[in-house]
Amino acid sequence: MKFKDPINKSLLILTVLLCMFGNLRSQEVITVKPNEIDDVLTNPGMGFMTFQRFNGDELNEGIRWTEGFPIEYQEFDGNLEMEEHPLTSIAYFRLYWRFLEPEQGKYHWEHIDKALQTARERSQQLLIRVAPYGNNLPETDVPEWFREMVGDEYKNQSEVKHWQVDHENPLYIKHFGNLIREMGKRYDGHPDLDAVDLSIIGAWGEGEYTYLLSETTMKALVDAYLESFPHTPLIMQLSDYNSNQYGLSKANVGWRVDCLGDLGMWAEEQDGFNHMYDRYPMEIIQFGMQDAWKKAPVSLEVCSTIKGWKEKHGYDLDDVRFIIDESLKWHISSFNNKSSGIPEEWVPEINRWLKKMGYRFVLRKFTYPEMVKPNESLNFTSWWDNKGVAPCYKEYPLAIRLKNEADSRVMITRADIREWLPGDNLYDDAVFIPLDMPAGDYDLQIGMINPLTSEPSIKLAIEGKDQEGWYTLGKIKIEK
Repeated sequence: MKFKDPINKSLLILTVLLCMFGNLRSQEVITVKPNEIDDVLTNPGMGFMTFQRFNGDELNEGIRWTEGFPIEYQEFDGNLEMEEHPLTSIAYFRLYWRFLEPEQGKYHWEHIDKALQTARERSQQLLIRVAPYGNNLPETDVPEWFREMVGDEYKNQSEVKHWQVDHENPLYIKHFGNLIREMGKRYDGHPDLDAVDLSIIGAWGEGEYTYLLSETTMKALVDAYLESFPHTPLIMQLSDYNSNQYGLSKANVGWRVDCLGDLGMWAEEQDGFNHMYDRYPMEIIQFGMQDAWKKAPVSLEVCSTIKGWKEKHGYDLDDVRFIIDESLKWHISSFNNKSSGIPEEWVPEINRWLKKMGYRFVLRKFTYPEMVKPNESLNFTSWWDNKGVAPCYKEYPLAIRLKNEADSRVMITRADIREWLPGDNLYDDAVFIPLDMPAGDYDLQIGMINPLTSEPSIKLAIEGKDQEGWYTLGKIKIEK
């Protein structure tokens, strides 16, 4: 039969299609707009950290602290909370070289192993710095075997006379570099290692006078980290243009400074100098680090302590607000207050800080079909608002879970939340429903999960979280 009338032909095709699909009901798209919450959220890789301590420990007394020495572990009663201090996701451990390698080539990794284990038990990850030495006290010197090897030499590079190792000595480059390389072999990519401080020279590993290093020495020391930790985030001292740019040219490195909040603590002896006005704002730009935060974390350490700001230096609330706002402008992810307390009257301002520090994901809108069949795709759209000042720097896959009383299935999307910078982020995708998925009504849930355990690891700033950490968005039907 030949069709001479194109209109009749079109009507026949339409009739056939209607017969084929007439029994299918139109698919409704469900739209969810979760309610935002205003809670302080403790999430991986961001917020305050403990220093030489862990969640649940007693803080340092007064405004003093210790660093560089092996951790003195406290008895734990099971309560993670601390008086005068927020819960944290990071435990910062700073250890002098002499304790990790008391004998040449014999490494005491038990210091790091126990800290990693304890961090996990306290719902934290470990951030570590190996400082080559401290000040000129014997107990903070380089290892004794290295002191015997190089003698009593030092290189005075400061107007304020104090002792330093001669970093240009090839023996320093070789042996300190060897320690870092061996540490990388053992710990790079460890799931409980949050990040590593790229510490190469100077008292406490703070990088003083890095700009005076020869190019060969600087590159050799920096390379020891870059080549040894390709899978763990690295954080460089904001020290000088050459080393910072060299680090950025070879890897995604973040930056840190060790005196956030100095508004003139040594102004009388340093012609009015202070870090917050005369160094940090300029050097972030001059050293080319203003965009490093997009790929690696900014981690800042308090000058003195927050309690010291009030009790010793006389700061008021306006001073604290200025310091906080500057750090947010620099895209801070984490902060070391040296395990010291927070004055009660400043807690609201600290909470404001914690709600902006790092990342903070609000799911604004999510759409999905009311029904789907096994071995078919579940298409969805999503709009996320990162209300923090930085992204998340580790991989936590976005997953969808379908759950009812009889079954539970987790399906991982292809989202890379490390790319979700502050502001709006759209992510549309589809996940396949398993062929053996039983028919029935299910809760549709979402979560950002630990890739090793498939359990939710990141708290969202929305309502709907269940006891397992998943967020229920609505119902979906599986039909055979």
